[in-house]
Amino acid sequence: MKNELKTKSCEEIMTTVYKPLEFVVDGLLAQGLYILAGAPKVGKSWLVLDMCLSIAKGESVLGRGTSQGSALYLCLEDSYSRIQNRLYELTDEPSESLYFSVLAESIGNGLEEQIEQFKLQHSDLKIVAIDTLQKIKTDEEYRYGSDYAELTVLKRLAEELNICILLVHHTRKNRDSDPFNMISGTTGISGCVDGSMVLMKQKRTSSTAKLFATGRDIRECEIHLEIKNCKWIVTDEQQQKKMRFSLLQFMI
Repeated sequence: MKNELKTKSCEEIMTTVYKPLEFVVDGLLAQGLYILAGAPKVGKSWLVLDMCLSIAKGESVLGRGTSQGSALYLCLEDSYSRIQNRLYELTDEPSESLYFSVLAESIGNGLEEQIEQFKLQHSDLKIVAIDTLQKIKTDEEYRYGSDYAELTVLKRLAEELNICILLVHHTRKNRDSDPFNMISGTTGISGCVDGSMVLMKQKRTSSTAKLFATGRDIRECEIHLEIKNCKWIVTDEQQQKKMRFSLLQFMI
């Protein structure tokens, strides 16, 4: 029968030993397609660079362990001199496992082949970060159908190569009680990706921010951050609030 539906029984699925999902950043980024959104100049690129550098070195980031391996960062809105300046702000020790490019093709026009070729040359590839999504979209407009179709291409590629693809994107100007509703574009974007992160500041000039994360394989969480010397670090603000609240209850 042509195009016969392929199925697996409940018993077959429950008795099969599947390869466990590998996290490249514990509890935040796994194999698959992820998105990090935030307002312009909020510090997204600093966070992504730190993640890629930490993965390449096998060091922790945001207090979480990483799976060491090669990292590819497509900085499509930057120059190599700017990348150099940022690297020196974060580290004095270069990594042979971290690679950059300031030019790449768009989805469906050669990008997938470029990533596949890089994977062939670096079998330990763990993450490909693309900054920004707008630079690789074939359809310049945001429409549900095209958004979902284009990101599905990257999602399948990530699954085939067993890597994490992280897309850097923008948020809308209008605030929303649900930070994930602020991701620019249609719901086709958030509906397709395996996980979403939103980096938000209360004020543009603030040195503190919150990182909201959710996804199919990660627990929904809210991480309080502070940027020091261009590096985002986790603060204990949430714990301090709980302690003050408990103390207030005790006094009452």
